[in-house]
Amino acid sequence: MDLTSDSEELRLLAESIRTAMSSASGAKLDAALGDLGWQDMLAEIPDIATPLVFRLLGETGAHAPVLNDVVLRAARRASGGVTPLPFAGGSWVVWNREDIPSSAIDSELPIHPVAEGDSAAQTGLAAGRQALGWWLVGASRAMLALARQHALDRVQFGRHISSFQAIRHRLAESLVAIEGAEATLHTAANPSDDPDGLACLLAKAAAGQAALTTARHCQQVLGGIGFTAEHMLHRHVKRALILDSLLGSSRELTSEAGNVLRAKGSAPRLAQL
Repeated sequence: MDLTSDSEELRLLAESIRTAMSSASGAKLDAALGDLGWQDMLAEIPDIATPLVFRLLGETGAHAPVLNDVVLRAARRASGGVTPLPFAGGSWVVWNREDIPSSAIDSELPIHPVAEGDSAAQTGLAAGRQALGWWLVGASRAMLALARQHALDRVQFGRHISSFQAIRHRLAESLVAIEGAEATLHTAANPSDDPDGLACLLAKAAAGQAALTTARHCQQVLGGIGFTAEHMLHRHVKRALILDSLLGSSRELTSEAGNVLRAKGSAPRLAQL
């Protein structure tokens, strides 16, 4: 498979994936991605496949258990199955491939608590965090798009609220956070070049924080409509909270990074500026 970042083949593939995500989620989307060659892409072009698929998951609001594949392949195990994944607070969960009835963790995602972890998740943490970072960035951009459109459409006191300075500041701060998170993900683009996993750890923390910042600001821009079941914002917010908790929350990862740097006594150069 010969795909480059500006190739026509990549554009068509992205359109096909977006179409699949717009019409299916869960086990059905898992099967559709398999038909589109997800496993082959992950094996041959992970640096393109992972950002593409996970960013589109965030933008469309769809979900599929493909995080298992990223973690298992990074751990040099056969993909297509499931593996326990670290969750916030030192707990562990399994993201099932079947649409099993929801657990207390989430009413939509088939994520269920388990008693203990697995070494595969530990060795595949860096790649998994990078993938989740792209998913969080995609969800953040979806939330920002909803808030921006609302600001352009909503009129108060005879003016579109997009002209209000407070609204502009909230949208701008969200965009800056998202762009910063995406920059850290590009820096951590190859987990194999990050033996300590620090770059991927920081990228996932930045993406989680960006998603939380975006959710807060976009909720304020949208006001009461953002809380309603009919509006998509609350689904993206809830999804961002779950994804931030997987493989370490932004708060936990920031603390972990501090402990690593303190133990080393120095900070490695993660990007050439």
